[in-house]
Amino acid sequence: MFEKNALTQTPITDNLARRWSGRAYDPDRPVANVQLLALLEAARWAPSCFGYQPWRFLIWDRHADAATWQRAFDCLVEGNRAWAAQAPLLLLATADSQFADGRANRWSQYDTGAAAMSLAVQATALGLMVHQMGGFDAGRIRTEFAIPESFDCLAMITVGYQLPIDRIPEELKERELAPRSRRELGETFFAGAWGRPFG
Repeated sequence: MFEKNALTQTPITDNLARRWSGRAYDPDRPVANVQLLALLEAARWAPSCFGYQPWRFLIWDRHADAATWQRAFDCLVEGNRAWAAQAPLLLLATADSQFADGRANRWSQYDTGAAAMSLAVQATALGLMVHQMGGFDAGRIRTEFAIPESFDCLAMITVGYQLPIDRIPEELKERELAPRSRRELGETFFAGAWGRPFG
């Protein structure tokens, strides 16, 4: 697995620095159930408002049930289908927009994002790659898999092993090998007042 570590002003924990959203998956390497279980446990123990745990994840395994995986895959937009076809696992992250008593849960998407990030960091620790996508037909996947209306369909997620660098298709190489970048800290983090750069 080739690395694309984050360039940080100060060291951060290794699995956060190493996590990145690759697209070149090894189509022949399934994800073992014990590894998938570790990803789900990482997501399960994410923090949430009142401990409500509003997330629900649907999981499709191409090696275990290719037909059902294909139904989920068909909900992706064309641009994502081009590379996601090689991923052994597809997941859908959904968030319950209501608490059990019917009140709106305005933190549900925030909390589900925390669960998805926990899953992604655990994947990095296990030598797996995760890519989260907004490019899918939420209405279609809701209908296809009978997802209740109170659950917002937030992101599709691919999980699998990275393809060795010498096997990455030419059409993916430029994106896979491009350096990672982020805005400068002071453009995103403010000290005491909006727009006043931290640091």
